[in-house]
Amino acid sequence: MGQKLKFCSRVVPVGEVRVKIVLANAMDQALARRKKLSVHQVRTYEADALVDTGAVAMVIPPHVQQKLGLLTTGHRMAEYADGRKEVVDVTEPFSIRISDRETIEEALVLGAEVLVGQTVLAKTDLLVDCANQRLVPNPAHPDQPVTKIK
Repeated sequence: MGQKLKFCSRVVPVGEVRVKIVLANAMDQALARRKKLSVHQVRTYEADALVDTGAVAMVIPPHVQQKLGLLTTGHRMAEYADGRKEVVDVTEPFSIRISDRETIEEALVLGAEVLVGQTVLAKTDLLVDCANQRLVPNPAHPDQPVTKIK
């Protein structure tokens, strides 16, 4: 029989869950699909990202925004775990590849490391396996992400 997984609630207990991800400029990818840009010219960034189940949004630091060539599209109020609030930049869309799953997302620009929040986990249909400190496909849909629409 298969191993039973214990999944995290909103708060990750002892230890961190980190995952290798590849970010890519979504506009570059669109231009490459249309043969207006070489696939080698698509700006990408590989990260050892922290999975933060307490964060709703994706977060990237300013140097990653610059490396990907993402413009700021606006600003949003960010609330930190300690209750502080700050207005931060929001990026243009970019793609996120985690394992064999990919989605498009915008991010808040702050801090010094890449954080994967709840929206990316929901869109890729990945769950946090706290015991083994990794992400796993939702056992209900192991072959591909399923997005709930109702």
